[in-house]
Amino acid sequence: MYFDAHSDIWCDVTNRRLRGETNVFHNHHLQRFQKGGVEGSIFVIWVDPPYDADYQKRTKQIMDCARAEMAECTDFRIVHNAEEMRKAKADGKIYVFIGIEGLAAIGDDVAKIDEYYDFGARHAILTWNEANALGAGALSGKDYGLTEAGKKAARKIQEKGMLLDTSHLNEAGFWDVAKLATKPFIASHSNTKTLCDVPRNLTDEQLRAIRDVNGVVGLNAFNLFIDHDPKKETVERLAQHAAHMIDVMGVDHVGCGFDFFEFIESEETMGTMTSTGSPSTIGLEDCSKIPNLFACFDKMGMSKEDQEKIAYKNFQRVVKDVMG
Repeated sequence: MYFDAHSDIWCDVTNRRLRGETNVFHNHHLQRFQKGGVEGSIFVIWVDPPYDADYQKRTKQIMDCARAEMAECTDFRIVHNAEEMRKAKADGKIYVFIGIEGLAAIGDDVAKIDEYYDFGARHAILTWNEANALGAGALSGKDYGLTEAGKKAARKIQEKGMLLDTSHLNEAGFWDVAKLATKPFIASHSNTKTLCDVPRNLTDEQLRAIRDVNGVVGLNAFNLFIDHDPKKETVERLAQHAAHMIDVMGVDHVGCGFDFFEFIESEETMGTMTSTGSPSTIGLEDCSKIPNLFACFDKMGMSKEDQEKIAYKNFQRVVKDVMG
């Protein structure tokens, strides 16, 4: 069974419910989750382009649609801590944490993080790829890190027992988080720059910093973060990312954060992330294919115990450490 620390399913839920559909997860996602053995995930509120023209309006739409989906769906259960996670699993439910992928909608009003928390969010990323009032994203072209409001936000996120996530921050912002963190933090969906040098991946020094706070980095299945050569954007190459990260950090700090979004319909949204027309990695196109990655680990001689750590145990440890 697998825990996927990053999913954009609320986007699909929102788009479909706004068109009049209901029970979106059951009708469009459950089968892949079951086939892939996904036992839990973080579903993030992400304001995807072109809706970032009005962050507040789109955030409200997503939260309204997510609320309606949560009231209707019996396949997953929203959880807020380690005990609720264990109980949902024991009851045969997919456990889902609500996350926030980018806090641009709050401007510099850090107090609004409470509104997300009250909604049920237990995870937050300060920026997506853009620069906002809290800091600069990895693709913003800015070289500064967190603003003073961003530092306050990062501290508040940790004080409230939410997972603080550095994926999408630029490197300066990452190091600002590392300096102020008092609890483990994560990079939910990032690979290693050693094998694919793109702004969204992490240097060995960043990997060690996450290790040193007992955090976790989630392997990302987005093809452009795996290799510059399209022919090498394969599940086997992602397994090599895992091997390097294990060499640098140790196996206790590697997990899964696949960022699957084969369901994203908007060409405008997709065009802001990839010029190839597809985000898919060969052999790991969606969550039903997750076992293919672990088959690679088998071929590499990785023990079942270590595979279980990557599959779900490492992120579950961080959930317990941060949320209780």
